[in-house]
Amino acid sequence: MSQIKVAIADDHPLFRAALTQAVQKSVNNAQVLEAENFQELIAIVEQHPDIELIFIDLHMPGNDGFTGLTLLQNHFPDIVVIMVSSDDQPEIIRKAINFGASAFIPKSANLTQISTAIDTVLEGGIWLPEHTNISADQHTAAEHQRLAKQLAQLTPQQYTVLANIANGRLNKQIAYDLNIKETTVKKHVSAILLKLEINNRTQAGLVFQQLMITSTENLQVDVQAS
Repeated sequence: MSQIKVAIADDHPLFRAALTQAVQKSVNNAQVLEAENFQELIAIVEQHPDIELIFIDLHMPGNDGFTGLTLLQNHFPDIVVIMVSSDDQPEIIRKAINFGASAFIPKSANLTQISTAIDTVLEGGIWLPEHTNISADQHTAAEHQRLAKQLAQLTPQQYTVLANIANGRLNKQIAYDLNIKETTVKKHVSAILLKLEINNRTQAGLVFQQLMITSTENLQVDVQAS
């Protein structure tokens, strides 16, 4: 049996260790690679294109909400992604699945639950915490799934341009950052608007903001933790 490569991206060493233990329990001959921020994760994936499974922390450095999830799906569509977080509100779990995660593992999960989640996604299924109602808001789910498909249609550079637009960068600033011509940026912007079925940069920025954790979701998490 060939070796399976798994990447674990989380800024908490103890939780990375727990995930590593669960992976090794569930997957024979697994090679586990660790990252403590999103930039390290991307470097690892680029160095190991045969990675099959990634665990990514919702709030790890370099990852804002579900931007990391959708970037991974855009740049590396064949990799299975599992979201992990202590923020296990139903709205956040549903959002993770709607944007394409194969599982959402709360940090309160025990080793058996984590192993079950891994087994489930490797068999092509979706794993959620018990009693999670994934179909509570079908309209919002449909909108998120539609956006996920649209984002997947962008080229990696178009996705990067979109992220820069959402951060308020001008075309000339984006061109400088990416070391491309401003006319090339304009072509990317036109393609982005077409693929996202929107009319202007402002709408593009608002679309990308849907990938963030909203103030309402953060409030619910803070109330739960207090």
